[in-house]
Order: sequence, then structure tokens, then C-alpha cells
Amino acid sequence: MAADKKPQPIPSVWTRRPREAEQPGLSQEAIVREAIVMLDADGIEALSMRKLAARLNAGATSLYRHVATKDELMELAVDEVFGEMVVPPVDSADWRTVSAEAAASFRATALRHPWLSSVLGQAGLAYLGPNLMSFSNRLATLFVQAGFPDPGRAIDSLVGYVIGMSTTEAAWLTTVARSGETEAGLIARLMPAAQQAAEGHDNLTEAYAAAATKEFDPVEMRDAKFAYGLEAMLDGLALRLPAGPPPAG
Repeated sequence: MAADKKPQPIPSVWTRRPREAEQPGLSQEAIVREAIVMLDADGIEALSMRKLAARLNAGATSLYRHVATKDELMELAVDEVFGEMVVPPVDSADWRTVSAEAAASFRATALRHPWLSSVLGQAGLAYLGPNLMSFSNRLATLFVQAGFPDPGRAIDSLVGYVIGMSTTEAAWLTTVARSGETEAGLIARLMPAAQQAAEGHDNLTEAYAAAATKEFDPVEMRDAKFAYGLEAMLDGLALRLPAGPPPAG
């Protein structure tokens, strides 16, 4: 009977006991650090436990003593890079500035590690990791002190915006890197094809025609696009605040 079945273990590095070390000099921290180097260089598709073991001059079985599966390794890698993100000291009178700085730190981290945003929904129970939990708690403190009636949804809105934007941006920058060209150079080469594809779509035709005649800094353009959307999202959050001053913290 189904009621008699024992619950299956939850497949996450954060829900099992740490394994005992087998190989002197090899640690979980060293494994995760090297995995992140590989992920940054070549993406998630190129990461395997066998390749990682070879880079660490260890056997794959030795790695499994510290990290049971590649999925666990990804949970650990995600949590490690979340430790790079900064939420400034909370000031309930200026929650927008703190939110914007936290979002900018998140985006910068996601662009340093282009694989991050695309795996957040796939990395098991990564949100149980200590660094991600600390990041979430600092945001929760910010939104509670600002007076949001549902700080969890405010966090989801902020984080969801950053993940959505940085996933697309990181994918584009990966394409640029693989092309061997500068970002501006690749955009210039793609522009004729973009203009041709836009033919018959009046508003897009005008926009691409105007863009083709202008000189612009791609980095500044991406920064401005991110800032515009972030301000719009924060405007929406502000409407969720109750009238009157925030509660005393």
C-alpha cells in the first residue's frame, strides 16, 4: 500500500549528511572552486565529473566522496557564486536605492558567471544553501522594514526581473565571445540582417533604420536597458506599499 512506502531521500546536497573525506588535500571547497572555473570558461555542457577529476589530479571516485552527483555539484556552485552578491546595509527610508544596488550586484555576478541564471531553476534545492539563504534574508529584511505586506513576493519580483534580463544578456555575451569579435563589431555585422528581417513591420523597420545610423556603446545600451526595466519594476512595487510611514523596525 502507498501509505506503507517509506519517503524517498530528497536529492539535494543540503538534505544529506556530509560524507567523510577520503583523499588528503582534496576538499569540497576545492572541487567547487575548480568546477566554477570550468563553468565560467566553457559552460555547463562541458562540465563532467571525469574532466573535473582530471583537472584536480584525482580519481572520479574521490570526487564522489565529497559530491555525490553532478546535480549536487551544481547546487554547491550556485551557492558559492551567490556569496559574491552584495545587499547594501538596509535603510527602510531608501528601499529603492538598496534594491537597485542589490539587483546590480546580482546582474554583475550573473554576467561574470554566464551559466548561473540559466541553471537557477534546475539546480535542485540550491535555495537552501547558506549564501543564497543569506542573500534572501537580507532582501527580506529590506522589504519588511520598508513596510511591504508580502516581502516574499517583493523578493520574487526583484530576483525574477534580474534573472530574466541577465539570462538573455549572458547568452548574448556568450555569443559575442564565441564569435571572436567585439560586441560593437558583431552588432554592426548583424544589422543588415536585422533590417531585412524587420521589413514589413513598420515600427521595427523604423527602429532598426534609426539604430543603423547611430553610433552607440553596447555596454551603455545594455546598462540603460537594465536600468529602465528595473525602475519600472520598482515603480510597480512601490504601488504595493500601504499608505503612511513604514512600521518601526
